[in-house]
Amino acid sequence: MKESRFTNWRRLFIILAAVNIAIILAIVIFIMWPVASEEYPDKEYIEEAAGAEFTVQSSKDNLSHLVNEYIDKLLKDKNDNYAISLDQEVHLMGTIEAFRSEVPVNITFDPVVQENGDIILQSTEMSLGLLRLPKDKILKYVNDKINTPEWVVIDPKEETIYIALTQMDLKSNYKVRVQQFDLKNDQLTFRIKIPNETLGLE
Repeated sequence: MKESRFTNWRRLFIILAAVNIAIILAIVIFIMWPVASEEYPDKEYIEEAAGAEFTVQSSKDNLSHLVNEYIDKLLKDKNDNYAISLDQEVHLMGTIEAFRSEVPVNITFDPVVQENGDIILQSTEMSLGLLRLPKDKILKYVNDKINTPEWVVIDPKEETIYIALTQMDLKSNYKVRVQQFDLKNDQLTFRIKIPNETLGLE
């Protein structure tokens, strides 16, 4: 009887050890596996289209609210799993499913305005729960779990997110570009292009 119990315990120990080894190997492979670079979309310039332009100013609070509403609709995020906040930097907070549980994700970005009005978000800090993973691996995991539109490109290798605002799909057919994105002084300015065809002028 005692020998049978010892055999069962030994079998359970071997199974548990095998599972732990498999998990460790999976994590090591995930960390060591090379990350490919993503191609940014070709830059577009709203000035090239005929139409009227308007300058719009916003605040961090107003823009945060607008962006979060858009995220909820775009990702069909009814449970508010993802959110953006703006202070001195851009913060992306959310949860993704990993190891059959919800793991919190926190990423901080420094926004860099491009010459055509698009934005590159350069990551400065990030975490995936309590896991100590390289930043590019965390961003790759996020990229694999979140379906983004074509005008949003997550590049794990460069640790950036490229937001091609000039190519954002709007029902109104308007075009948008960033003119100023100064979070420290809360000065956010955008240029809106209304094509002539939208106004019925073509």
